[in-house]
Amino acid sequence: MAESTSASQDDVQKLINKALDDLDPELRQINRKIHESPELGYQEVLAHDNITAFLRSQGLSVTPHAFGLETAFLAEYGSGGRVVTFNVEYDALPGIGHACGHNLIATGSLAAFLGVVAAMKVHHIAGRVRALGTPAEEGGGGKIRLIDAEAYADVDACLMTHPFSSALIPPVYHGVAYGTCVASVKFGATFTGKASHAAAAPHEGINALDAAVLAYNGLSMLRQQIKPDQRIQVVILKGGEVPNVITPKSVLDMNVRSSTLEEARDLQLRVKKCFEGAATATGCTVKFEETNAYAELVSNPDICISYSDIMAGLGAQQVCFVEKPPIPGPWSTDMGNVSKVCPGFHATYGIPTPNGAANHTPGFTEGAATDEAHRLTILTSKGMAGTAWRMLTDDAFAKQVRASFEKGKGAIGG
Repeated sequence: MAESTSASQDDVQKLINKALDDLDPELRQINRKIHESPELGYQEVLAHDNITAFLRSQGLSVTPHAFGLETAFLAEYGSGGRVVTFNVEYDALPGIGHACGHNLIATGSLAAFLGVVAAMKVHHIAGRVRALGTPAEEGGGGKIRLIDAEAYADVDACLMTHPFSSALIPPVYHGVAYGTCVASVKFGATFTGKASHAAAAPHEGINALDAAVLAYNGLSMLRQQIKPDQRIQVVILKGGEVPNVITPKSVLDMNVRSSTLEEARDLQLRVKKCFEGAATATGCTVKFEETNAYAELVSNPDICISYSDIMAGLGAQQVCFVEKPPIPGPWSTDMGNVSKVCPGFHATYGIPTPNGAANHTPGFTEGAATDEAHRLTILTSKGMAGTAWRMLTDDAFAKQVRASFEKGKGAIGG
């Protein structure tokens, strides 16, 4: 049971809003530092160090290199009661920096965490709030490793928000509170053949590049026969060294997506058959190695409604129609896996980008650095912090959140 407080939700929200307004110069600085020094997954050394230093400057205790991950961290405030965690992402994309806005995600979650801390310092309630540094979302599955390390084992709710181009958000809305995304399975394939002189003795070779090309073409044909929400993405990482040697080894990397992890697994089997057929046709052998699997996102409807109500009071209307299926998104995230082990929230919101540039483009990198993107992010922080406060202090709300989670969760299959 949470300790009672005489303060109303509205009074606490005003306190949170003012605390974040007062902190804004420092939040802008940490946002800028992350954006200006993009680092790939599990290599986010500067981001880790800058964020942990920032949190310590706020008088908070921080565990660096947490849960056995060099670039993860954990900050916690409070004692007893329920636990609310904010995921802090900060990895970038190769060649184009923060083209998915993880500098904004980090800033938004840190701000929400600090907003709740500010309220807890004034109103002494039971409960704990955490900022969890989650590296390597961009394909590396950092949160999967954190789940395995039991970072979410005692968490009653986990929250974060994610920026998208405002061109992708329905007009007049700030964001989508109640949504979902597709699951994805990432894996690699290696064809092994036999080298030979490509001019003098090509008949003695077994061409692994031919196998890769044949498999690639097979996938192109398979795409005609898959569902509209499914995706097959592939790249050839290694296709030979020189043209006068029959390629003895080729390496491909794949990502298959579907509305659920079960469907993604089924699609993966169909993809593998294309590779096995190519191996048979060319005389090569093929070996598969799975990287990880991201589950579909399960949005907790009660958390979404609470967040949407607070955001409406801030003049930031949300798409949140919980009586209908959640708004689908064609993207994937390891937050989907988190939403299978504890009540989860992963709202999206729009930021202006040059010519409506979408995520994973240089234009989005540019948009993620703007003052307006920062302002829109901090709005989500205020909504998340207010919702987290309610989760810590409102027993009936917390009970309903848990009930919805138990009703809607599904095992991470495979």
